[in-house]
Order: sequence, then C-alpha cells, then structure tokens
Amino acid sequence: MTSIRRCLPILLLLAVAGAARAQLNSFTSAPNLQPAQLAIVINDAEPNSVKVGEYYRKRRNIPAANVVHVNIPGKPHEISAERFEALKEEIDSRLGPNVQAVLMVWTAPYKVACNSITGAYTLGFDASQCVKTCASGRSSPYFNAKSSQPYTDLKLRLSMLLPTESVAEAKALIDRGASSGFRIVPATAYYLVTSEKARNSRAGFFPPPGRIEARKLSTKTMQADVLEGAQDVMIYETGMAQVTKLDTLHFLPGALADHLTSLGGDLLGEGQMSSLRWLEAGATASYGSVSEPCNYWQKFPNPTVLLKHYVQGNSAIEAYWKSVAWPTQGLFIGEPLAAPYRKRR
Repeated sequence: MTSIRRCLPILLLLAVAGAARAQLNSFTSAPNLQPAQLAIVINDAEPNSVKVGEYYRKRRNIPAANVVHVNIPGKPHEISAERFEALKEEIDSRLGPNVQAVLMVWTAPYKVACNSITGAYTLGFDASQCVKTCASGRSSPYFNAKSSQPYTDLKLRLSMLLPTESVAEAKALIDRGASSGFRIVPATAYYLVTSEKARNSRAGFFPPPGRIEARKLSTKTMQADVLEGAQDVMIYETGMAQVTKLDTLHFLPGALADHLTSLGGDLLGEGQMSSLRWLEAGATASYGSVSEPCNYWQKFPNPTVLLKHYVQGNSAIEAYWKSVAWPTQGLFIGEPLAAPYRKRR
C-alpha cells in the first residue's frame, strides 16, 4: 500500500463528494433489484455450493430459470483468463435479458489473474491492469449511476460472490439479508480515520457526522484504530490491514463493512485480514482487493456514494457497485439483495 494517489483534480474530487452529500437528507426511495432479476450460479463440483445455492434459491424465491450450474473442480483460488472466458460464456448463454445481476455461490475461485472474478465478470477481463496493478484502473460506467437496470441500460451485469466455507454461516448470512428489509431500526454508520495513514485515502469522502432522520440512521466519524462495543452497526468503513474487536460488535441485518487495504479480497490468503472476517462477524456484504491496488480511493468503496445509494433503497450489490469507480481488482461478497431501506411496494 503506497502513499496517497491524487488521480483526479481536487475540485472534481470534492464535487463528487459534495453532490452525494447534498442528497443524503433529501432523497426519494429508488427501486431496488428484484429476485426475478438475479441469477445464481452453482458449482456442482462443490457440495457446499450446491447446498447453499438451493437454500438461497428458496429463501429468495429465485426463478428456476435463473439458476445456472457449472463445474469448477478443485476449488482454485485463481483461474486463467482463458478458463474464465469459457466460464463467462457458459453462464451468459443461459441468462435471459431480464437478468440484471449474477450471484456466484462459492468462495473460490475469486481471482482471474490480477482481476477479481466479479470485476472480470461485470466489466470484462482487463489484462492491462496486470501489467502494473498499481496503475490507474478502468472506469466503471455504473459508478454513482442512477440506473436500476444495469444490463438493460449499460449492457453490464453486476456480480457478487456468496462464500460457502461454512454452510451454516452462509445460511445465516442469507437470513440476515432476507430479514434486512423488514423494518427500519435505529442504526449508525461508523467511519474510522486510523493511524495507518496510507490507508486513509478515502477519509475525505466520509459523510459529515449527523443523522438521516427518515432512515433513523446516524453517521459518526472517529479518529481511532478500532471500533469496540457498538451494537447498532449498519455501515463500518476503515483503513487497516487487520481489524480487531469485531467480536464485540453487533451488525444489524443488511450491514455493510469493509477495510481499505491491499489484499482483503484474497479471501483464503494468509497475509492481511480477509474480507470473509466481516461476514463471519455479522456483516451482510463486504468488499476487498485481490491484488495490490495501491491506495487509489477510486479502487475502493466511496463512503458517501455508498451511503447515498443504500439509504435511497438500493440493494447491497447495487450500492456497493455504484460506489467503486475502478472495480477491476475489487471483489464484492455477501448477500446481494439485502436492502434495509428498500422502497416498500
């Protein structure tokens, strides 16, 4: 993780943050992704994928026509670009035009060379990023977009990974997502400015402290390396290689949490903290990089943009994807349909 990169003129950077912040207390609920618009991909070579995929299909009433079965033996962490292209073609050939997003039900593979599997699936594999992973990334047309139908409007399908290391934990994660839209409860979005200065590159985008009354949601910025004991967590964003005290927190259904560090998306790696730890602690969705991205804020969730779209009623997969400007190396994980602030129909 290198020193802070300033890749956009500062006035443009502030304009993006300012425009999003201005909408936080003045918004109308947006339509969110529906089960009929989501496809799930099950790896028949992995028993846990089969069990969790079937549970998810029933729990979320996913149409049978939206279920795709593939075979990826051996549970590799990474697959080649050639193997990925064949996999993507196999998946896409079975999807109708109504499908706006795809959920891959497995933990691994999660990498395609230096690309995340979700970045490669949604935007297409980018070999140029692998020449120098610390170079700037390819811009996502979905960043901070108003679209509620990304495939219809932009010809890209959002994607997310639902980890399956533990069937029991995966089911609990699914249940958290499914229960998240039941009712609005008092909650807090926590943003930490830490002592790891290089990992604070998005701190300028932290929403101002305050309260969004219509959502019973408070926003709180802290100068601290750790959040301890909070029992009302809806969002937790920080910059640390390792995040401690997660066992002292209570994440509400639909909670989003991520840490800006180099390899959070290396789910089964042994270096920095894996983004899986957020889900195990009770979060419903998370994000992390699978290869060294350096600390461009554009390669990580923009806190204000993420918050804006989530409180407007977008689902977790929509809000997270809209918050990342350069998502090629970033892995989106969790329960995609979670929407605690969804528009009631």
